[in-house]
Amino acid sequence: MKISKIMLLALCSLPIVGCSDKSDEPNEASTKELMLKAATEAYVDHTVLPTYQAMADAAIEMRDLCHAMQEKHAAGTLAESDVKAAGEAWKMARKHWELSEAFLFGPAANHNIDPHIDSWPLDKAAMENLLVQIRSGNSWSLENNGGYGLIGFHSVEYMLFQLSEDENTSLVHSIDYAPEELEYLVAVADDLCQQCVCLEACWAGTANVSAAKREILADAELDYSEEYGWEMKNAGQPGSRFKTYQEAAEEIIQGCIDIADEVGSTKIGRPHIGSSVEDKNYIESPYSLNSIEDFADNIRSVRNAYMGSRSGDASVSDYVKSVDAAADAEVRQAIDNAIAAIELVPEPFAKNATGALSEAAMKATGETLVDALEKAMAAVTSH
Repeated sequence: MKISKIMLLALCSLPIVGCSDKSDEPNEASTKELMLKAATEAYVDHTVLPTYQAMADAAIEMRDLCHAMQEKHAAGTLAESDVKAAGEAWKMARKHWELSEAFLFGPAANHNIDPHIDSWPLDKAAMENLLVQIRSGNSWSLENNGGYGLIGFHSVEYMLFQLSEDENTSLVHSIDYAPEELEYLVAVADDLCQQCVCLEACWAGTANVSAAKREILADAELDYSEEYGWEMKNAGQPGSRFKTYQEAAEEIIQGCIDIADEVGSTKIGRPHIGSSVEDKNYIESPYSLNSIEDFADNIRSVRNAYMGSRSGDASVSDYVKSVDAAADAEVRQAIDNAIAAIELVPEPFAKNATGALSEAAMKATGETLVDALEKAMAAVTSH
């Protein structure tokens, strides 16, 4: 049938009902991506970046206080309060590191920052031997003498904290250092500080950290020109390794699963179940009596990653709840239960690792919480 120009124009002016592009319509897939986009943006901006910034700030303070210890020791004015202050700065940097362990993917893994700063347990025999060599005036360097077991958080911990002789249940802050020991402490504190600043820069982008931090990176030659946070927030865009926000959400949940499993199966489970001396001594942060705090903060990192750090923020939890409310509720309850179970275990963990309370904490994290998170993952991947 022949159609006149007038009829054709009239037809073209009619609303098209059945031929529109699906990507312009609200549908299940686009709603999912929009929800996970909002969750990913809040995750990066309100959880990851503030955590790494706070860690880097505390690490800089710790470094400066270790330098001050060295200077005061040389002047004969070093006091226990100086050592305690450096230890408190270590604890603050340590806290934010543990609060970051639900996002050990990306830069922390890609640049070996995680093993560089947090290999444990400390190789105590090798450390004591190294300190003997240092006190004897033998030459040393972090590159040649500072393997992962002798640097990072736990090396600084060993140098700043000492346990009392009464059942190792309290801390003392001795000023009994050889000058060479403080030289080593300063070198390790510098290295730890640099790695912490590097993590912040890799997520935020070097241009988005302070001038002082950019100077630290330049001096250490640690600028990887990476902006991992931007990549997560811009899934599907050129330059991002994430094709969809679902991929970003899967990364977030997998990070939670990994640390929950590590806390239950390794950090608590290995010294609880293991029969060897090596297993019994496989304890994180024993010299600062910070083990339980470490474990609990690891699960708090799961809570922050899954539920968001700020009230009202979009989160992965929101999406899981929208498609499987029971799974979301199970994760939330499992997080609370795991933290509560961990905090019931008394310090020193080394003396309580084989008890019933440790077993309960092990199961609450490595079994119950992991199982719940895997259900949340299934909700994200299948709906």
